[in-house]
Amino acid sequence: MSIDTTRDAPAITADTPFVPEDDTYHPPPAGSDAYWVETNWWSFNVPERCVGGWLHAGYNANLNTVTWRVFVWDPSGADPGRLAYYRYAPDVPMPAGADLRDLTFPGGGFSVRMLTPLMDYHVGYADPDAGFALDLDFRGVHPPRRFAPGEPPAMFSPHLDQLSHITGELTLRGERIPIDCHSIRDRTWGPRGGPHSASQKRQHLRGDHPVREPGGPRWREVERERGRGRIQYIFGHTEARTGFLSFVRPQDGDARGRSPLNVGWLLQDGRFERLDRTKSWMRNYRDPHTGWSAHMDVFLTDLTGRTMEAEGFAVSHMCEHQTGSNALMRWEYDGQTGWGEDQDTWSPAHWAKLLRALRARA
Repeated sequence: MSIDTTRDAPAITADTPFVPEDDTYHPPPAGSDAYWVETNWWSFNVPERCVGGWLHAGYNANLNTVTWRVFVWDPSGADPGRLAYYRYAPDVPMPAGADLRDLTFPGGGFSVRMLTPLMDYHVGYADPDAGFALDLDFRGVHPPRRFAPGEPPAMFSPHLDQLSHITGELTLRGERIPIDCHSIRDRTWGPRGGPHSASQKRQHLRGDHPVREPGGPRWREVERERGRGRIQYIFGHTEARTGFLSFVRPQDGDARGRSPLNVGWLLQDGRFERLDRTKSWMRNYRDPHTGWSAHMDVFLTDLTGRTMEAEGFAVSHMCEHQTGSNALMRWEYDGQTGWGEDQDTWSPAHWAKLLRALRARA
């Protein structure tokens, strides 16, 4: 049966498994938010060319519309007008009863076909006029992992992440490029309370400051202001044996710039374990001109006591909304090189304040 996502449902823990029915869309509860959204996201990369790529769709089941995007970025440009490829189709009508296990999104969108429940999928897309296509198989390295209910950013919405081995082909400007990488897919379903980019969070002040620990460089203080709805999501992997994934909580960080890692995993010797959020952190270093993440140090401890120190460098960026970026990251840890992303999400007003602080002359 599909998992009930209401607060009155039986208790769900981080160990509650997903079920095969979770591969398709979930009926919204009666009387639910008009902006009940169910997403599916697929990422891939081509390290030797510093290329990152996404396919993403958000289905508004109560409105019978879907917004889908396909984009690929490389060092040649970061904004939508300069990306290697970008297509965005908002609020496309979609018939009720769509089944994500075998679906092509309307309006020329990408296709998803489930091959093995909860584990293996084929994702395809073609834009012949642009000389662009994707033909990808996602093979799950592990069963999808659930984040603990009540933890930001998912809160009461089920959320899964899954490391996959991705093979296939990217056609870019007519050139056929083989894909063989490890990256992440995710799914979330639940209420959004309005368009995600416009959702508001209440600011929680601590004394005279909107930060828990005032001090340190001014731009770092701006970065950890509370109540801004900030999300930062980082991951990096070396095949199926080594790597990590986590959501970062800058708003809970300290004056030294260490932001705790909220939820996620550490992968060593092929074994996944949940992170110890009391001992895991990230420290970011931003480019003073663009404001984007340039370099970061990450320290991870899992609940069994295993540790990892990771150092990451952004090698290319995609900036869809003129604020933070999705960066392709090159990671070094445990004597290995890994690849992944930094997803750095900001509201426009908060981003403008950060840039003012980074660029201040006095």
